[in-house]
Amino acid sequence: MARWLSGSHCSLTAPGIRVRFQPQQELLQTLLNPLQNKKTEYSTSKSTYEKRLACIKQQTNEAEQHVKKEFDKLHQFLYREEKIALQKLRQERKRKSQLVKRKIDKITEEIAALSFTIQEIQQLLGEEDHIQILRRYPEVEKIYRIKRSTPVPVKAGPIVNVGKAIGSLQYRIWKKMLTVITTAPVTLDPCTAHPYLLLSEEFTSVRHTMKRQQPLSDAPERFDPCLCVLGREGFTSGKHHWEVMVGQKTEWDLGVVRESINRKEAIDLNPDTGGWVIALRNGSQYRAATKTWKHLDLREKPRKIRVSLDYEGGKVSFYDSESKTHIYTFTATFTEKLYPFFSPGYNDRGKNAEPLKICPRTIIIQEE
Repeated sequence: MARWLSGSHCSLTAPGIRVRFQPQQELLQTLLNPLQNKKTEYSTSKSTYEKRLACIKQQTNEAEQHVKKEFDKLHQFLYREEKIALQKLRQERKRKSQLVKRKIDKITEEIAALSFTIQEIQQLLGEEDHIQILRRYPEVEKIYRIKRSTPVPVKAGPIVNVGKAIGSLQYRIWKKMLTVITTAPVTLDPCTAHPYLLLSEEFTSVRHTMKRQQPLSDAPERFDPCLCVLGREGFTSGKHHWEVMVGQKTEWDLGVVRESINRKEAIDLNPDTGGWVIALRNGSQYRAATKTWKHLDLREKPRKIRVSLDYEGGKVSFYDSESKTHIYTFTATFTEKLYPFFSPGYNDRGKNAEPLKICPRTIIIQEE
């Protein structure tokens, strides 16, 4: 019996059993592969969201520091203006007080003189010697005429012009504040900046450095390897323009790109890939980034470039701001959000170290 069971057991583990369950193994493998792929997709998505979370944290920290600095500037400005306003008020108080005190001193002297004259007259009235009265009367009468002709002191004295000090104070300070506040039409988005680009604290200028900026998260929005940065605000309608100081740089790129442009690979910028850009190369070669790069023949080297976007009109135009001359215009039909595009070019061992600077916009107050 034992030998039969043993033999039977050996026959059950024969190759026939493996053949019997092979289709189920293949079916399980077909179920496993999609799940493994799905897990990989989830891991990739998780990593992407973790990077985005790090970017959010970084952006928030940078924004908090920037907000604190900007408010600190405003606080310092307001503190200085408060100090100046109070100082002016105290100076006027001192000046007007001195005027009033001088008048008081003069009146006090007049009162003393009158008191002396009154006392003399009263003494003369009490004199019993008529000859003495007759002798002193002309003198007393002369003093009387002089004192009587003295003008009566003006009751209303100088006052502090309170209306001038506090009237429309907030408006006047706000108006003055505009002279120290710079307002850029667009600002740079640090989360899109290539790791070797350095942005100013106000996010209005950018230059290439030889050192990686830390800490920087590899966010999906960040350009790498393309050496560029986008504006913080995108446009889906309307007309917009901004001016960029390019100075004496030997290399730069300016224009607009669509939101979906590839940010993680080297790309050939042109309208087909989602960019409407002009560029400078080798200090004097100006090009429009069309599919075959169109050469631009400029008479003068622009120091300041004006970029104009007409979304509904389908135009991106470039001008020399100082000479008011047209450089180039792209025409297209825009279907998604467009962002200002900036590339300061490589440092080139200091030959192209100058930053690209977004020019502040002048605010004009119209008073009726």
